[in-house]
Amino acid sequence: MKSLLSAVGCMLALGIAATAAHAQSMGDHQIIRPDDVKWSAASPMFEKGAEIAVLYGDPSKEGLFALRFKMPKGYLIAPHTHPKQEVVTVLSGTIRAGMGETADPSKAQAVPAGGFFTFPPGMAHFVTTDEDTIIQLNSIGPWGLTYVNPKDDPRQK
Repeated sequence: MKSLLSAVGCMLALGIAATAAHAQSMGDHQIIRPDDVKWSAASPMFEKGAEIAVLYGDPSKEGLFALRFKMPKGYLIAPHTHPKQEVVTVLSGTIRAGMGETADPSKAQAVPAGGFFTFPPGMAHFVTTDEDTIIQLNSIGPWGLTYVNPKDDPRQK
């Protein structure tokens, strides 16, 4: 399991390295205005169509980080887990968050802009979007994502 998490961490680092360069090191003062957020294609661990912007820290390394995900309407991140606490604020749009090892949108709870949710390490969950949506994820690195069903992993398709 530890080697799987290491592999996921390496893939995450490769997928967001360019974006992380924009984020400053811990302890540096920074202000990022909405127009200054630098978006890039999300890591290959996510289905195409999503964009990511790392605002603070480096998700592939120890320490706090903040990143944003921009997802189009109808986007799905299949059931998965994370090794660390996931803390999410919905900035725009509406996301549906559901628990469990099967993605059943009818059992997911709508979280509109301004809403907040958190999942503990290891809790299987999924998300889908009702409209174009931006979320901010805060956590502690090294961060990773492990799909419950390996066939859901876009890197395996």
